[in-house]
Amino acid sequence: MKFSLTAQDIHSKARAGEINTDHGTIQTPIFMPVGTAGTVKAVHQRELKDDVKAQIILGNTYHLYLRPGLNTLEQAGGLHKFNGWDKPILTDSGGYQVYSLTDVRKIKEEGVTFRSHIDGSKHLFTPESAMDIQRIIGADIIMAFDECTPYPCDYGYARRSIEMTHRWLQRCCDRFDSTEPKYGHSQTLFPIVQGSTYKDLRIKSAEAVASFEREGNAIGGLSVGEPAEEMYAMTEVVCDILPQHKPRYLMGVGTPVNILENIALGIDMFDCVMPTRNARNGMLFTRNGIINIRNEKWKNDFSAVDEESDLWVDQQHSKAYLRHLMTAGEMLGAQIASLHNLHFYLWLVSQAREKIISGEFYNWKEKMVKQLAHRL
Repeated sequence: MKFSLTAQDIHSKARAGEINTDHGTIQTPIFMPVGTAGTVKAVHQRELKDDVKAQIILGNTYHLYLRPGLNTLEQAGGLHKFNGWDKPILTDSGGYQVYSLTDVRKIKEEGVTFRSHIDGSKHLFTPESAMDIQRIIGADIIMAFDECTPYPCDYGYARRSIEMTHRWLQRCCDRFDSTEPKYGHSQTLFPIVQGSTYKDLRIKSAEAVASFEREGNAIGGLSVGEPAEEMYAMTEVVCDILPQHKPRYLMGVGTPVNILENIALGIDMFDCVMPTRNARNGMLFTRNGIINIRNEKWKNDFSAVDEESDLWVDQQHSKAYLRHLMTAGEMLGAQIASLHNLHFYLWLVSQAREKIISGEFYNWKEKMVKQLAHRL
């Protein structure tokens, strides 16, 4: 993997760049649709490429490990061959499930023991097995195994957690560097900065992560319930330490406003389930604000979802029709809404990139964040 910077905004820390992988080039800043179980929910891979214009998608190590399982993925030739996606894939390490499966997991120095949400069976994830599993999945970018602490988090716990995460990172690097990719394309490992919302711990973790000198770095443990101002403060602290010449990935973020504000702080890569999850519940993101398409006010509104938009979906379907589909429980409603939101997110980051290159980013961002948070 290679990363090159194309442009730097003079009024903020926003930057535009390119990540080159064996499965294609990713233009940053970029949003990565989440395909938890090998699919972005309600969206066909063809639509992801042709309509959404996605350049990279995510897979979830924990979910893919449990189902369809490593044997099936390996026999298929990896996730790219299994799901028919020929562009880059990033996999998380399962570390977020350490955070989310509180009631069914136990954390020790060796790793994390957890019970499957499918059948209750017992499993152990270690830094070494997390590397092996992601090698078998075949992602272009794989994530180090870490612990994502909750918010709020006791300082002592957060300190002990990052120290263990750093020890796990060394084990991840050792295992990764002693093994080879399986399917003829290169893979790269991103460490993850943790530290909750404690500035000194974030600094300590960012310095430790930078010292490993991997090809890219990630920031985890944010967007877990903390106020947005704390997220931005921690992101700024970490971006000032992580190397300028390597991509920075802010995990699990977020709203359109979150994305623009974090781009301004120097983040290059984002992912979040929000555009698809919220779409299935009737929340649509537009450049003029947020729409709850289930509201009665849209029942006889035959205008496009985003009237100023050239989105594929908006040219065919009105607010009234989409509201009808959602209230009737038709699957097409979730599909159209998901396509719309994903296309909007990819449009937003592509616009941010254009504005960074043209030197107009900061003023454009200030205008957009006011519009995007407005509820229509």
